[in-house]
Order: sequence, then C-alpha cells, then structure tokens
Amino acid sequence: MPQMSRQDPLIEHHTVDYVPLAERHGKARDLFTLWFSTNIAPLPIVTGAMVAQVFHLNLMWGLLAIALGHMLGGIVIALASAQGPRMGIPQMVQSRGQFGRYGALLIVFFAALIYIGFFISNIVLAGKSIVGIVPEVPVPASILIGALSATAIGVIGYRFIHTLNRIGTWVMGSALLAGFIYIFAHDLPADFLSRGGFNLAGWLATVSLGVIWQISFSPYTSDYSRYLPADIGITRPFIATYLGATLGTILSFAFGLVAALATPEGTEAMVAVKQATGWLGPILMVLFLLNIISHNALNLYGAVLSIVTSIQTFASHWTPSIKVRVVLSGVILAGCCVVALGASADFISQFIGLILALLLVLVPWASINLIDFYIIKRGHYDIASIFRADGGIYGRFNLHAIVAYFIGIFVQLPFANTSLYVGPWANLVEGADLSWLVGLVVTCPLYYCLATRQKTQKIRALKLGYTD
Repeated sequence: MPQMSRQDPLIEHHTVDYVPLAERHGKARDLFTLWFSTNIAPLPIVTGAMVAQVFHLNLMWGLLAIALGHMLGGIVIALASAQGPRMGIPQMVQSRGQFGRYGALLIVFFAALIYIGFFISNIVLAGKSIVGIVPEVPVPASILIGALSATAIGVIGYRFIHTLNRIGTWVMGSALLAGFIYIFAHDLPADFLSRGGFNLAGWLATVSLGVIWQISFSPYTSDYSRYLPADIGITRPFIATYLGATLGTILSFAFGLVAALATPEGTEAMVAVKQATGWLGPILMVLFLLNIISHNALNLYGAVLSIVTSIQTFASHWTPSIKVRVVLSGVILAGCCVVALGASADFISQFIGLILALLLVLVPWASINLIDFYIIKRGHYDIASIFRADGGIYGRFNLHAIVAYFIGIFVQLPFANTSLYVGPWANLVEGADLSWLVGLVVTCPLYYCLATRQKTQKIRALKLGYTD
C-alpha cells in the first residue's frame, strides 16, 4: 500500500470506501474538539431555554436533568464513535455488516433524510442570524450565503472540518464562558433561583431530550473517527467523544436555561441571550452564526455519504471520486435552498417535531449497532464482505436484525409523544416522550437473542455435517 505524501490534498478523496492503514492520521483529542465545538450553537441554546420556558423547571432541577440526559445519551454516541478507527469506514456502510447489504438501505435512507432536514433548518437559522446582524441583507441572500459557506466546508471534507472545530473549541468555549461571567456579574431578577420548580413530567422530558439529542448524532459519529490509527483502541476515542459531546451540549443547554431565567419570563430564547449578555451579545451572535455554518457542514457531509452509500449498494465495483462528492453536494445544496427559501416562519419548530418523530427509527438501529459490534462480533468484521455485491458473509439481508429493528420501532409507537404522532400510552408521564427507553429495553435483548441463536444454529449445523 503506497504511503501518502506529506503534502496531502486539501479536498478529501475518500467517500464511502475503506481508509487504508497507511492513510490514517490524527489524535483521539480531535474527537473532543469536534463534538465540543459542534454543540456550542444556537439550536442547543434555544432548546436549553425550553427547560424553563416550556418544562417550567427551576435552575437546580433543570441543570440536573440536562446533565443526566446528556451523560446517559453520550454513552451511545461515544460507543458509536469508537468504532471508526477499528472499521475505517463510514457508520452507514458498517450497517451492512449488521443488516446485510440491502437490508441496511432503509436506515441509510432515514439517516440521509435527517441530515438533509438538519441542513435545511440550519441554513434557515443561519439566514435569520445574518439578517439579525446585518438587517440590510435580504433574507434570500442571507440563506444562500449560509448554505454556500457550509457546502464549501463539507466539500473540502474531513481534515478541514476537524481543523475548524479545533479552532472553534477555543473560540466558542471562551465566548460561552465570557457569556456566563457577564450574566452572573450583573444584577439578576429576584426570581432567578425560584422561577419554576420541580415537576416530574418536565424533569423526565428534559432528561429524554438530552438522551435523544445525543442519539441523533450516532448515525455519523464514526465518519469523523475512521481516519484515526487502527491501533488507537476503543478507550481513547470513547472518552474523547464522550467528554466533547456531553460537555459541549450541557454547557449550551445550561447557557440557554440561565439566559432564560436572567430575563423577563416569556422572552424569546435568542432575544434573551442578547439581553442577558449586554454588549457581548452581538459578538456572541456573530460567533454563533459562524458555528452554525461550520456545524451544518457535518450535515451536508453526512447526507452525501449516505446517498453515495445507497447508490454504491447497487454498484459494488463503483468507487466514487471527488467530482461525484462535489456534484452531489451541489445537487443537495440547490434542493435545500429551494425548500429553505419557501420555508414558513415556524419551519424550524415543525422540523424539530419531525426529527423527534424520526428518532423512533434511530433508537432500534443504535441498539442493534452497539450490541452487534461490542457483544456479538466484538469489533471483528470482514471489510471485504461489506463491499461485496452479494454481501459476502453478511448476505443481502439479515432477517434477524431486520425483525428486531421493526419490532423495536413498533413497541415505541404506543409510548410516542411527538408533534406528528401521539400514542395511546404517551401520557403515562405527561409531556415526556419515553418511547426511546422502551425501544432500547426491547431491541437490545431481542437482537442479542436472535443473533446468538443464529450463531448457535450455524455451529450446530457445522458439527452435524462434520459428524456425518
């Protein structure tokens, strides 16, 4: 295998193919900066403000629920991320080793849909942020600026994304810290500590939101760790991803909560941030805008990899080039801009409801992925089979995984509490969507039993054949 030159190309040339050992590079700490910086953005801050404004928790109970939710959900994203160095392939391609070559297509489709949805919502948010900073810029132009900037980063790819987030960790981390200091250094409302209180529904809803937030990243976490050296192990990527993802989101959610409590009740979240941080507010808005654009590049990058994975499923000998990735990025950009320019005023809130509904399909996938990788196969996959037209040892369809997957979705439906669908048992704890918990509790043992039974039957058949 030829060694890479020291002058590596700026634009990433791999897509969904295996990253050879000779081309591996980077440190585990790169995963910390990626996931820390990515999560210091307006969307998690706005969501954190909901803890006081919608769920009516006070500061202490709100912070406790935020921390617990993200610390629990962070286990999933960290375990998924740690698979990258061992596998050397994107997360969705790896799913072929669990669902079969064609069986993996459904989850790849859902992943692409979620990435594209996030991309659209973020370019709308970026456009609004630009208008908020420079009112003279028309909204359509602002949306296009945000979209083109994110696309440029996504096209350049892996190295540039990591570089931007290394810088962003220091810049955004310092800015958020300065925001906290400013708020607490000035007079706070008399009800800052007493506004809200404890209610079980709101507390569980906040915990669930934290868990779901982290799980939503799991379909593409190993995309950003697959270039790390294969001998880096599991522990270091796990710790780096876990700390980055949980600390970044906990701080952002907490900042939104504090800003909401530091301003009059009912103040819109980002307006509350501006009011609570005084002269620092406009600076934070500019930094948040830059981070929206940087973070949105991950959504485009993931969408492109998912679409390429889908196409390559039917063309096993096709290895996409840089040009293919650039063209696909352009097509996605054009389509998303059309949708974003026609988006309604409440598009983002509607989209968040859609994403929470779609997460019903991610929970059983994450359960199967982690059980298969860490308990059943223990990280040992045949990479050549994953890319074979017939699926190799994994076949075209793995019925055990597919059955467990659909059962994992169906058992969640009675407990689902989303804007699109409310199940008959959704209000066992009013306002809290606990369907994810049911999905995990059912899918994990079910898939383990089905997969190990299949393995036992194969061993028994081999023994009988040998005996005969």
